[in-house]
Amino acid sequence: MDIKPIRKAVFPVAGLGTRFLPATKAIPKEMLPIVDSPLIQYAVDEAREAGIEQMIFVTGRGKSAIEDHFDIAYELEKTMSERGKDLSVLGPTRLGPGNCAYVRQQEPMGLGHAIWCARDIVGDEPFAIFLPDEFMHGSPGCMKQMVDAYHSIGGNMISVLEIPHEKVSSYGVIAPGESNGAVTEVLGLVEKPKVEDAPSNLIISGRYILQPEVMRVLEHQEKGAGGEIQLTDAMAQMIGKQPFHAVTFDGSRYDCGSKVGYIEANLAVALSRTDMADEVRAIALNLLN
Repeated sequence: MDIKPIRKAVFPVAGLGTRFLPATKAIPKEMLPIVDSPLIQYAVDEAREAGIEQMIFVTGRGKSAIEDHFDIAYELEKTMSERGKDLSVLGPTRLGPGNCAYVRQQEPMGLGHAIWCARDIVGDEPFAIFLPDEFMHGSPGCMKQMVDAYHSIGGNMISVLEIPHEKVSSYGVIAPGESNGAVTEVLGLVEKPKVEDAPSNLIISGRYILQPEVMRVLEHQEKGAGGEIQLTDAMAQMIGKQPFHAVTFDGSRYDCGSKVGYIEANLAVALSRTDMADEVRAIALNLLN
C-alpha cells in the first residue's frame, strides 16, 4: 500500500464569527488570542509539528489580518531590532515564500464548499484539515498523533473525542467498528443524532486527513443540513470505498466557537504555562471566593 505523506493543510477561515460580535466586527475570529497567540497560530504550529509544509487558508472578505499575521512586519521588526528586543517571539508567525496560499470562498455555503474551494491547490494528494476554533491542547499535538497513525494504515482519518453519552446530540458522531488502541474503524457518520439513536459517544472534533477523492465527491455534493454543502456528507460517501479510521485524541479540546469554551481555553493555557500559572491560579481562586 502506497501511503503518500501529508504535506498540505487546509484551514477554512471564511466564517463571520457572529457569535463573538462586536469583537469580530473588524478582527477575524481566528485572530482572537488564547493568552498571547491567536487561534490560527496554534493551528499552524500544530500542522508544522506534524510535518506539514504548505498552509492553505480559505478566506473571505475582511480576513486580511490573517495574511498580515503570517507575513514579515517590517516596521515592527526594524523598531524592535533597533531597541535591542528579542525577535524570536515572531519566529512562529513567519511562513516562508510559497509555504502559504490564500483562496477566497465568495459566499458562505458550508464547510464542504470551503474545502472544495482549495481543490486546485491541494491537487492530487492527501491533505489535512484544521478547524481553528476547535482548539486542541496537548503534546504531541492532535495532528501529529493522527499523522503517526496514518503512516501505518493510510486512507482517511478523523480526530474523535469521547464525551458523556447524554451530550452527543450536539455533535457529529461515528459508528465504530474494530478498535486497536487509539485507532477505531469508522463504519458510518451521524450528524447530531438523538441520544437514544447515537451509535457511540465518539464525536468528530475538527481535525481530518482526507484523500483527494473527497474533492470529486464534493464537486457533485447536494446541499445538506442548513442548505449548506456538508463535509460530513461527503466523507460518509467515502466509507466502504477507502479505509476510514478515527483517532481518539490524547489531550483536551476546547470549543472556541463558543464564548464559554473560549474563556475556558484561555484559563487552561494560562494554567499550563510556567511563566504565569501561579498568578493566574491565585486570581481565579480570589474571584471564586
